Amino acid sequence: MAYEIYIGDRMYSSWSLRGWLMLEKFSLPHTVHMVGLYSGTMAQEMAHLAPARLVPALRTPEGMVVGESLAIAETLAESHPDAGLWPSDPAQRATARWLAAEMVGGFSALRGECPMQLAHIYEGFEVSRSVKADLDRIEALFAHARKVSGHSSGYLFGDYSLADVFYTPVAARIVGYGLPVSAETRTYCKLLLSDPAVLRWQEQAHEVSYDPEPYAMDLPKRPWSLD
Repeated sequence: MAYEIYIGDRMYSSWSLRGWLMLEKFSLPHTVHMVGLYSGTMAQEMAHLAPARLVPALRTPEGMVVGESLAIAETLAESHPDAGLWPSDPAQRATARWLAAEMVGGFSALRGECPMQLAHIYEGFEVSRSVKADLDRIEALFAHARKVSGHSSGYLFGDYSLADVFYTPVAARIVGYGLPVSAETRTYCKLLLSDPAVLRWQEQAHEVSYDPEPYAMDLPKRPWSLD
């Protein structure tokens, strides 16, 4: 039997991307249900999942509903201990959980001022002091993770883990707004965004058009590229 994952619009829903990657990247069987974030039907379409009210939401093969991304992550990790969702080393696993938890509860300036969008790259975005502080904190966490794991490049803990899942939408923000980060962080962002699963998600995102475009900014833009 498969999991059921309820997600929002692929172009803009960063939390949906996280929830889907948890299943897709660790080969956990699942079916996808789309919920319209911008159609005014979200509450109706999720009523049968109450009290879950946001995407992503998960229904397990046993029929249990789980809301909130971190709860979904821990539920899947407990149910599939051999799938490698978290690092096997205790220190690395604790650090990976730390990074994921801080992503859930922090970086409000980055999330608010740079909504995830996979359509194009904005040019000339002015980085506020608050966004710069969030970026500095993210880079500090990445540096700590690499110190704990001993991996100076590639995924944060050597093998792909839920920590990489939680920071994939952050990578999309960094690239999508041309945000100032170190060369090492930009390389890591490109690694996450060039993943075949993420590229499939982005391709499907372009199957839907929006008028008006959510979160549009009056800035020059160029086609999405990781070059």
